[in-house]
Amino acid sequence: MYEAGRQSVSAHDDMGQEKLAYSYDPGTCRQTKKQKLCNQIGDLIQQLQISNTANENLAEQVKSLANENAHLKEKQEFFQHLTANTTKNDLSIYQFSLKETQTPGKYRYALTLIQGGERPNDFKGSLRFQVKLLQNNRSRIIPLTNKNGTQDFPINFKFFHRLEESFKVPPDTIVENLQVQIYKNDDSKVILTETVQPAL
Repeated sequence: MYEAGRQSVSAHDDMGQEKLAYSYDPGTCRQTKKQKLCNQIGDLIQQLQISNTANENLAEQVKSLANENAHLKEKQEFFQHLTANTTKNDLSIYQFSLKETQTPGKYRYALTLIQGGERPNDFKGSLRFQVKLLQNNRSRIIPLTNKNGTQDFPINFKFFHRLEESFKVPPDTIVENLQVQIYKNDDSKVILTETVQPAL
């Protein structure tokens, strides 16, 4: 019995030492830790990529919402202005802007006209634009022309009218301002005029 017990304890000790030796084998340990570390780094990189993508999507959504908010605010201001002028049966310039585009020498202008009154008649007339330039230290005034090559931009509307166009100037030319003149049909007298400078 003693010999059997001793052999059993000896065998158990041998198995424990064998298991301990296997568990703490330096090569196996380093390989296992390296694999785990690689897995953890891979998971962290994947989480970082997901986070970056989410941040980019969020930034795009914020930019889109900001643009939409600005557009809605512009619409609100427009309708408030339109409502405030419903009792006036006349023509007014709601917005007139001039901006240089990303293309050197190319400018874009926008004009919004409003006609007040509860039941206004159709306004029929034309627009004329003049650009004041500074080139070689000399000031010049040049009329803009439409697609047909004429100076008159025909308009026909009841409540409001919006026009967006662009023009180009020669190199080394400074645009000082842009003026619009509004005429009624069969009338050579200017009924409304406004001048705008390029926005910074």
